[in-house]
Amino acid sequence: MTSNAARVIIVGAGIGGLAAALRLSHAGCAVTVLDMHSGPGGKMRTFPSAAGPVDAGPTVLTMRPVFEALFTDCGLKLSDHLTLQPLDTIARHYWDDGTCFDLMADRDATVENVRSVFGSTAAKQYNRFTERAARLFQAFDAPMMQTEVPRQADLTARVLRQPRLIKDMAPWRTMAKDLAASFREPRLAQLFGRYATYVGGSPYAAPAILSLISDAEAQGVWAIKGGMHRLAQVLQEQASAKGAKFQFNTPVSRIVKQGGAVTGVEAGNDRLDADVVLFNGDPRALQVGALGQGVQDAVPEAAVTPRSLSAYVQAFAAKPSGPALAHHTVFFGKIPATEFHALARNRMPEDPTLYLCAQDHGTAAADTLQRFEIIMNAPPILRDPDEETPKCQTLMFNRLKAFGLRFTPTPEADTLTTPMGFEALCPHTLGSLYGRSPQGMTAAFKRPTARTPVKGLYLVGGGTHPGAGVPMATLSARHAAAAIMHDRTLTSTSRPTATHGGMSMGSATAGKKPSLS
Repeated sequence: MTSNAARVIIVGAGIGGLAAALRLSHAGCAVTVLDMHSGPGGKMRTFPSAAGPVDAGPTVLTMRPVFEALFTDCGLKLSDHLTLQPLDTIARHYWDDGTCFDLMADRDATVENVRSVFGSTAAKQYNRFTERAARLFQAFDAPMMQTEVPRQADLTARVLRQPRLIKDMAPWRTMAKDLAASFREPRLAQLFGRYATYVGGSPYAAPAILSLISDAEAQGVWAIKGGMHRLAQVLQEQASAKGAKFQFNTPVSRIVKQGGAVTGVEAGNDRLDADVVLFNGDPRALQVGALGQGVQDAVPEAAVTPRSLSAYVQAFAAKPSGPALAHHTVFFGKIPATEFHALARNRMPEDPTLYLCAQDHGTAAADTLQRFEIIMNAPPILRDPDEETPKCQTLMFNRLKAFGLRFTPTPEADTLTTPMGFEALCPHTLGSLYGRSPQGMTAAFKRPTARTPVKGLYLVGGGTHPGAGVPMATLSARHAAAAIMHDRTLTSTSRPTATHGGMSMGSATAGKKPSLS
């Protein structure tokens, strides 16, 4: 690291902040990461249990090439630091009528499962749907996800070159209406509508184009040996090895701005000077003035409202009994519209779909304690958890009992995180887990990008472009690092080791068809 290295303070050690710390420290910057929590990961957190730490945040790893590119760009090899285990079964799905359907990593196997469970007509409709989703993903990966600042003009040009995309996008339909037109089988429409919730949206308000998320998952889902939180730990370890410094239990109260540019931050009674501040938190915190009025104008209100969904998350260890589980299992509500209409009215759904991650699937004996995470959609509204928790737990576990699934012992109330709990973990989010809602055709253009109007202040994380999710937050770090390096006119020659891999801004999914894993 040179004596004139740019001093970068990263506020927040979520996945975006960690990936940016690794990239920027590798490029020669003097990086300090400050976080209010006791360790790295942000929403990628764990909950203690008798069977060991339980993942209590993101559980699905997709877009593997994004992570491989991150490590390669920083002179590292992903497989030297993380063991990714491909899942043959992407997800198992149950309905109240006893239907069980497995979505497989092998596409032919999935088609056969669709034919066996839902019939030959459904198999043909599934094929058409997945082919369309693949076209959408291929068309919009480069000009959207892989681009630092997406422009409607670039997307328009792409559509003009491929007019078929207009029909594929179905811009006149919500996701729910498009799926109803695509599938005669309502259970398949319900299944693929669930992908809107991956980015905090409702299929009844999100645009039809979000169906491309299904193509991302179809290209591969991985489990991380040691749990998802291992990714956060490894990123911290590798950034530290390159000189990044981490200070936990250090909440930042203000981003200092002088003469039109940021000059550092205040944390408690300390003032830390910096040339660059990279904010890895929900941009709404800036917009409402929580980090000081000097940077409040860095994010417009339209970039953070309306809010995305929140969730009720149960993380615990128990012995399960009942239906066979996969690593990822979904128990569908009876009427999908009922759940999302309740959420739209800011109410706890009474007929929810429940997602369950069996963290120890395939590795634990049936009669031993196993680790589980259950997620139920919630509105981004804050209520008293003492009133909300008992009602939610009763609803969750009664719903699972209806499918024959029971846990011994029954999880205690302190294993549940409500929207109010997420507000405490991630202040000024209103409990929303994904930042701005994805509803509306232009929602993708309204998220803030890495650069802000305030000189020296940049954004990274799931609340910024290209959006929510672990791979997207990791891509946002690539965009933020590129913007900082460009604006600071830094090059890889500031540090000899930075020549290996460099700060490549090429597609993280170069080569074979990109994978959203």
